[in-house]
Amino acid sequence: MTDDREQKAGFPSSVIRPPPALRSPLGEAGPSVLRHLLFWPVFAAGLILDLWSKNAVFSWLGSQGRAGFTVIDGFLRLQLVENSGAAFGIAAGQRWLLIAVSVAAMVVVIAVFLFAGTDRKIIHIALALFAAGVSGNLYDRFFNNGLVRDFIDVVYWPGRHWPAFNVADSMLCIAVGLLILSGFSTRQSSQKPAQPQT
Repeated sequence: MTDDREQKAGFPSSVIRPPPALRSPLGEAGPSVLRHLLFWPVFAAGLILDLWSKNAVFSWLGSQGRAGFTVIDGFLRLQLVENSGAAFGIAAGQRWLLIAVSVAAMVVVIAVFLFAGTDRKIIHIALALFAAGVSGNLYDRFFNNGLVRDFIDVVYWPGRHWPAFNVADSMLCIAVGLLILSGFSTRQSSQKPAQPQT
C-alpha cells in the first residue's frame, strides 16, 4: 500500500522505497541493507584501529623500557597510562559498574541503529564510531584487569596536559560531534519554508 506522503508528493513507491533485496529484515522501521554496509565496516575498522594502536604503542614503548615518547615537542607525546576510571578519572576503580554502563550503552546504540527508522548516513556513521569507541574501552575493562590503556598526551597550554586518551576516546568525541552536527542540520532544514505546490 502506498504511503499517503508518497501520494501527496506525486512519487511512485518504487522511487521512495529501496527494492525488496535492499530493505531491512526488520521492516520499514529498520535500517536498509545499504546502511548495514555502512555501519558494520565503520564499527569494525574503528574497533580494530583502537585495539591495534593500543597494542602497538604499549608493546613498542614497553619493549624499550620507556614510559613515553615525544612526537611534537611541547605539544604531543605518546605516554603509557592505564586508567581505572572513565573520562577524567570518573568512577575510578569501579570496574564492574563501568562495564555495566558500557554494555548498556552498546545495547542502546544497537537498538537506535536497528529501530530508530532514520536513514541519514551521518547518524549511522556516528553510531558506528560510538559503538567502536565503547567496545574498544570495554575490551580493556574485561581483559586488562579493568584498566583502559591510554597513550595520547596533548599539551593544550604550556605546562598543562589534557588527560591522556586513546583512539576509542577520540571516536566517542567525533561521534558526539557528528550527532550534534546532524541535529543542527535537521533543525535548519525543518525551518526552511515549504515550497508552494503548483
